[in-house]
Amino acid sequence: MGIWHDKAAALKADGRAFIGGERVWAKSGQQFENLSPIDGRSLGMVARCDGADVDIAVAAARAAFEDRRWAGKSPAQRKRVLIRFAELMQQHVEELALLETLDMGKPIKYSQTVDVGGAANCIRWYGEAIDKVYDEIAPTPADSLALITREPVGVVAAIVPWNYPMLMASWKIAPALAAGNSVVLKPSEKSPLTALRLAELALEAGLPAGVFNVLPGYGAEAGAALALHMDVDCIGFTGSTRVGKQIMQMAGQSNLKRAWTELGGKSANIVCADCPDLDAAVDAAIGSIFFNQGESCNAPSRLFVEESIKERFIEKALGKVPAYQPGDPLDENTVMGAIVDATQLKTVMGYIEAGRADGARLLAGGKQARTETGGYYVEPTLFDQVDSNMTIAREEIFGPVLSILSFTDVREAVRQANATPYGLHAAVWTADLSKAIQTSRALRAGTVHVNQYDGDDITVPFGGYKQSGNGRDKSLHAFDKYTELKTTWIQI
Repeated sequence: MGIWHDKAAALKADGRAFIGGERVWAKSGQQFENLSPIDGRSLGMVARCDGADVDIAVAAARAAFEDRRWAGKSPAQRKRVLIRFAELMQQHVEELALLETLDMGKPIKYSQTVDVGGAANCIRWYGEAIDKVYDEIAPTPADSLALITREPVGVVAAIVPWNYPMLMASWKIAPALAAGNSVVLKPSEKSPLTALRLAELALEAGLPAGVFNVLPGYGAEAGAALALHMDVDCIGFTGSTRVGKQIMQMAGQSNLKRAWTELGGKSANIVCADCPDLDAAVDAAIGSIFFNQGESCNAPSRLFVEESIKERFIEKALGKVPAYQPGDPLDENTVMGAIVDATQLKTVMGYIEAGRADGARLLAGGKQARTETGGYYVEPTLFDQVDSNMTIAREEIFGPVLSILSFTDVREAVRQANATPYGLHAAVWTADLSKAIQTSRALRAGTVHVNQYDGDDITVPFGGYKQSGNGRDKSLHAFDKYTELKTTWIQI
């Protein structure tokens, strides 16, 4: 079967929570079974944490923050610990990648490079930033000195989704820990294993016990308890817009904790007739929507192609589709893996049926695949003759489904692109510099790509306009979420 199947057969995953530096089961004794979307195999039992466990974890995090076992360390000391944490992640790349692939179904080749590699790079980057971010001195009269300093906010709760479990966790915990906070992380119940292992590696790297705690469990139980907790100072959430709204409400009705959200998207990819490289545009449009099985909040699921080049674009796109047929996620050659679970599979197939019912023209895919494996797979799916009123053009699908729309005036394409509650990513392809700048300015999105898609890194902020959330992950701007600004005015 192959080396990765042998490694998977030998894997023993630990589903216990991580609180105060120790592995523990939920206080209630409740557990849930973790099933792999690859073939339905059991990955073992996982602690089903609830409000009682949240209380214990938050108390551990608070104690760690108040005695300054982490916040009180020098910038150089905290930097060394986070860099060591990143090094340990790279040393355990195969183990972490295997856990990620088995847990949520993505291809093992990408779990190693994108997920472990990207998460370790994020931890390292924020570690390196610790002693390079300076505070400020404000202009004052001669008899005064005014300091503007950043201080850690305190106890940070982080709730992350199942599509990029490790990467999304790193985007939250790295800046929070770098700033000196204590953290309680709740991974999705659909993909808890890498977060739990990261906590062990962080402890091994020198992060003091209690500073980083991980609680697996369901959103309505552990997640809601974190959002409502009176001793959590800040919560960072990545997930659906529906749940993000609930998080904001809970934050407000409890202690008015800072609440930061990175939510859904329905990103528009606009390809003009004067696109400088049509093949590159096709590769990006197809590769970005089918990457990670389409389970990406910034996936360019609405493709606007100028009418005069549309047929040629579609011909080239259809030629790319066979390369994205879903395969065995434990095969190094696979580029599209399994949908995360039966619930999400049903959702994706429901949207495909809605596309057919609304009159869109199915060009490719549209069916479940690899049913004999016991896993959850969907063919790469393309719809043409889509209009902006159709369900598949309005709602986030979170699966390998691309809707193709046409336009004759780029201003109309922008109007349709902006006619959505979301505003996460967008793109425009044109050789006209003025058109590129005007269009990128007109698109209401947190990130606009010009003549590429997904070409960014940890140095730039990630987040959305409108109902795609508030606040930004990545870059130095993420420190804004996990720090408080203090003014100290000194009379000389």
